[in-house]
Amino acid sequence: MSPSIKEIEYDFPSGDQEHFTIAVDIGGSLAKVVYSPRGSGKLRFKTVETEKIDKFVQLLHRIIAKHNGGSYTDTRIVATGGGAFKFQQLLDSEFSQLGQPIVQFDEMACLIKGLDFFIHEIDNEIFTYNDSEGFDTVPKNNDSSVYPYMLVNIGSGVSILKVSQPNDFVRVGGSSLGGGTLWGLLSLITGAKTYDQMLEWAQAGDNTNVDMLVGDIYGTDYNKIGLKSSSIASSFGKVFQDRRKIDKKKPYVEEALNGTSTSESDSEDSLDQAQEMRRKSTDVTHDFNNEDICKSLLYAVSNNIGQIAYLQANIHNVQNIYFGGSYIRGHLTTMNTLSYAINFWSQGSKKAFFLKHEGYLGAMGALLHTTSENQLI
Repeated sequence: MSPSIKEIEYDFPSGDQEHFTIAVDIGGSLAKVVYSPRGSGKLRFKTVETEKIDKFVQLLHRIIAKHNGGSYTDTRIVATGGGAFKFQQLLDSEFSQLGQPIVQFDEMACLIKGLDFFIHEIDNEIFTYNDSEGFDTVPKNNDSSVYPYMLVNIGSGVSILKVSQPNDFVRVGGSSLGGGTLWGLLSLITGAKTYDQMLEWAQAGDNTNVDMLVGDIYGTDYNKIGLKSSSIASSFGKVFQDRRKIDKKKPYVEEALNGTSTSESDSEDSLDQAQEMRRKSTDVTHDFNNEDICKSLLYAVSNNIGQIAYLQANIHNVQNIYFGGSYIRGHLTTMNTLSYAINFWSQGSKKAFFLKHEGYLGAMGALLHTTSENQLI
């Protein structure tokens, strides 16, 4: 994975010098925090899983204690994301001693404001990546040549926004198949306890043990339509093939377990074998390890997002596509898959960009709302 940067040098000019401001973005899977300690010349970033909302609340209390001397009357909290509304009553109760109420900002507007900030203000924040060329950082861009661009924000789900100018954007599409899909299915299938564990397994996995490839069908490349033998023809296709082999043995299994087998051997060994076969017939993962399963599903979800992103960019005549959201987390396989999808479908005419702080666009945008007249961008 690329380095996780929890702090960057930036002299953030608060629009209200009398208040210490904390910006939060509470999504379906993760809750993010961005703040700038007074006089530090730095921006700091923190994340907690949304399901651990009590832990997230305690984090905010610790930040106030450490960086504002425990003073709540001159602390301001601004919020965005669906959780800013879902947990509004909890937050208002926990932070009732604040000098002013917690303010909620529109999620999409915050995403764009945050991304524009990183593009224009933070040098080497934006980069490209693929396995063959590695990382290539992009200098900050202070003019309007970046527009129009597309933001593909991948959190629990996916939102795709076309940005024509600062504060001029429209949501053009999205998908329910996002990070929450990957996390949820892999939790069921592999028993992984954390998203990062799933990503580590995926990095070490070999999807060809699970996926059916073009080469498995044709025995070679399908050159007429530009498909290599290594291209995925069917995600999890080999699981289905293996299950069919097991299903052929089921009649024997049931006969042995029910004591009606016509086999010459009615020994305990035969019964044990039948019981083991039944277990395997209901456990389709017995021939597949968790690493391979994680990589297969990661490819499936990422390839789907990459193709949808390309189609929207093509429809709206946009060349530059920025991928944000906590789904990516600097994971090399994920970024390579998204880059490959954009390059393949566009025949090299469009480009995928990533961010070092891809999961903090919304929280960063909420923090920017506290500046006067959007003076940073």
